[in-house]
Amino acid sequence: MKLLITGIAGFVGSRLADFIKKSIPEVQIIGIDNLSRRGSETNLPLLKSLGCTFIHGDIRVKDDVEDLPDVDWIIDCAANPSVLAGINGGTSQLVQHNLSGTLNLLEKCRKSKCGFILLSTSRVYSINHLNSLSLKDTSSRFELDLDKNFPPGFTGLGVTENFPTAAPISIYGATKLASEVMALEYAMTFDFPIWVNRCGVIAGPGQFGKIDQGIFSFWIYNWMLNKPLGFIGYGGEGKQVRDLMHPNDLGLLLLKQINYGKNEGKKPHILNLGGGLEGSFSLKELNDYCKNRFNTEKLIGTEKSNRPFDLPYYVTDTSLAAEAWNWRPTRTGIEILDEISNWATENKELIVKNFA
Repeated sequence: MKLLITGIAGFVGSRLADFIKKSIPEVQIIGIDNLSRRGSETNLPLLKSLGCTFIHGDIRVKDDVEDLPDVDWIIDCAANPSVLAGINGGTSQLVQHNLSGTLNLLEKCRKSKCGFILLSTSRVYSINHLNSLSLKDTSSRFELDLDKNFPPGFTGLGVTENFPTAAPISIYGATKLASEVMALEYAMTFDFPIWVNRCGVIAGPGQFGKIDQGIFSFWIYNWMLNKPLGFIGYGGEGKQVRDLMHPNDLGLLLLKQINYGKNEGKKPHILNLGGGLEGSFSLKELNDYCKNRFNTEKLIGTEKSNRPFDLPYYVTDTSLAAEAWNWRPTRTGIEILDEISNWATENKELIVKNFA
């Protein structure tokens, strides 16, 4: 079997390559990446050690995609995954990254009939509807008010696949939602296998996080390096909640989807994936973890005003993935934070060099 992983030098792409190769040693993995993300070149030795074929190219360039060898499956990890991208210009580039590149890959699938797995995002869901959730303000986090009615597509466990996708969802979210629609239409029109996985926060060792993407590693690294940190929005108290998922847990589901092959209507095409309620943290809880982990004190800044497209609460309801695929996260949130912290301690020089 041959797989093509786009964005293979990124955090998610490289970790999926590592997991899949170790799970199926005989698989041939080909990867393409333009190495635009700072630190992505540090993953090239890992890919080489795995025996992956690396191609320095750009999926936005039609010729680069057409020149790629035929494979059995394409896993599309290439994206600009920041919800703030495109706000202050660069919108056209964002659309090219997240939509035009995917369209080039779908043309590749149309011609070769290979399967396609799109890594989408929880950011396709309506910001207004998410902001309408009834929440209680506790000492450490926002929690659901279970005495109030939930909006459609929401349960006590979190956001389901039926949650509204009405605007606003951010320019980033819109590019991914459009990619989902085109991927499903291509697959059903031209008869090739398709799976769409809407992922929450993916986190783990080796990730060079940023304030707007990869918040868990970003916070841990800044704490370790004694760099400034601040709670932004919702009163500046750090009570916003997110769940996190390890890339290996994502890999477990991808293997199930690849092995299943073509979907004859027996499995849902679209799934929500994340760490769930048990794998969720507020920023304040993450900060308390760092305080205990590194046994130090740090003054945390505060900014009460919200950022564009921010959310007070997002947790993934993965019930459909459990029902359809018998899939559940195998790592707890604390275990993921420990892995990140251990890696950070062992690779401090690498982080200083590549972490902005």
